[in-house]
Amino acid sequence: MTRLSVEMLAADGVQPITTAGHAQLGIAVLAGIAVIVFLITKFKLHAFLALTIGSLVLGAVAGAPLDKAIVSFTTGLGGTVAGVGVLIALGAILGKLLADSGGADQIVDTILAKAGGRAMPWAMVLIASVIGLPLFFEVGIVLLIPVVLMVAKRGNYSLMRIGIPALAGLSVMHGLIPPHPGPLVAIDAVKANLGVTLALGLVVAIPSVIIAGPLFSKVAARWVDVQAPERMIPERASESLEKRPGFGATLVTMLLPVVLMLAKALVDIVIDDPANMTQRVFDVVGSPLVALLAAVIVGFFTLGRAAGFTKGRMQETVEKGLMPIAGILLIVGAGGGFKQTLIDCGVGQMILDISKDWSIPALLLAWLIAVAIRLATGSATVATVSAAGLVAPLAADMSTTHTALLVLAIGAGSLFFSHVNDAGFWLVKEYFGLSVGQTVKTWSVMETIISVVAGALVLLLSLVI
Repeated sequence: MTRLSVEMLAADGVQPITTAGHAQLGIAVLAGIAVIVFLITKFKLHAFLALTIGSLVLGAVAGAPLDKAIVSFTTGLGGTVAGVGVLIALGAILGKLLADSGGADQIVDTILAKAGGRAMPWAMVLIASVIGLPLFFEVGIVLLIPVVLMVAKRGNYSLMRIGIPALAGLSVMHGLIPPHPGPLVAIDAVKANLGVTLALGLVVAIPSVIIAGPLFSKVAARWVDVQAPERMIPERASESLEKRPGFGATLVTMLLPVVLMLAKALVDIVIDDPANMTQRVFDVVGSPLVALLAAVIVGFFTLGRAAGFTKGRMQETVEKGLMPIAGILLIVGAGGGFKQTLIDCGVGQMILDISKDWSIPALLLAWLIAVAIRLATGSATVATVSAAGLVAPLAADMSTTHTALLVLAIGAGSLFFSHVNDAGFWLVKEYFGLSVGQTVKTWSVMETIISVVAGALVLLLSLVI
């Protein structure tokens, strides 16, 4: 939601707050990122403060008035928290309710019994891919995190062995598969066929997620051998409960927001008439906020009541679920603030201007432009929208399949090397309890593998179809 609504508006409608040249803007970007990394790694400064200072340094070096740089940062922070903050809060409540009622224990015990040992990473990537199909990346994370952490803990797995496949499944869906906002915008921009793009997207997505998920997780687990952070793992509540929810009821509760959002996406595709009453109803009930809120309310009955919770106990669960996420919200918000400062300084436009002189094949050009904008702004959707707008004229003489591949090339490039200017980077870091270096070695490398593998597959497909 935030990546589409906030960043697209910023990319399309906001005038740069500085008239600095390309060289100065490039130096400003490097200076801002360097300050953030230096403050966190050398002085162990809290990421929220480091991101705030880095944003101001970026604006100052770019020559922007300090008051306007502050407005850009606070606007980005507010927009990110407004978009994802409520979702994180609702996800935290649902996760705590899932844990305290014993529902998460029921899911973990069932998964461990059915898919133990070497099959577990494959089970996680399958679950994440299915859940991630209709979900925004951030929503998928907050729904999956309790399960990922407890599977890793109870099964005594390395966190990376379980977490990386889940993250890969979510990320591939976000970047390559409609009805996610990035691919949909690119499809519209280059006038691609949605059905063909979806079909080819699945062809590209499956090997990409296998390589970046279960296979890379073996390497990631050796590079960063960490266990699930205790502060984020709910206690095994079912040991002190007389009863706990059934597997079916728990699974239905977890999948309810997925089903509602998927239903909205299907109705939008089939009806495609904003004035239609059915579509308007599904637009409401299938919005991430309403879908997660509905899951929380249903969870009070299917999870809380099923475990014998009183009203007071459920209120206590809600309060305890909200307490640990304050730091996460601030860090994710500050990441959005830094990103907005980059955009408002004109960095995205700078990349577009430079790339106009590149003379290479259209699919590779689309991938490289998306990569450059992703690295500069940290936003997959801004990278997708900007790159699609730039290469759209090239699609005029393309076949239906190659136009679809153009969309996928853009989507693949938009996932390249997530780092400190991406709110998703900080979300993964905080939830998994990693350092900045560990997050780069795992999450950032995983994103790069997805981008490179998917991009290569798109180029190979273009030679045979």
